[in-house]
Amino acid sequence: MIVTTTPSVEGRRITAYHGVVTGETIIGANIFRDVFAGIRDIVGGRSGAYEKALGQARETALDEMQGRARAAGGNAVVGVDLDYEVINNMLMVSASGTAVTID
Repeated sequence: MIVTTTPSVEGRRITAYHGVVTGETIIGANIFRDVFAGIRDIVGGRSGAYEKALGQARETALDEMQGRARAAGGNAVVGVDLDYEVINNMLMVSASGTAVTID
């Protein structure tokens, strides 16, 4: 499935619109990961644990959105937007876009 932040897919024609589709995921911060991430941040290193968790959350949200696009009859999602929010020490990642059929 083609997933793009642009409103169209270059070289392909949108033949049907199936509506807005979304995918969300919320991940909690593990206390041990927090401690070690804080130590790495103090010494100037990157927080691999947080980067990995964030990547997994993003992929889960995108996968969920694509599943909903398929269920709506689409074979692509255009105009995708990713949002990140912190809620009570948890991270919410949401993906939204328009499910379409392209030729």
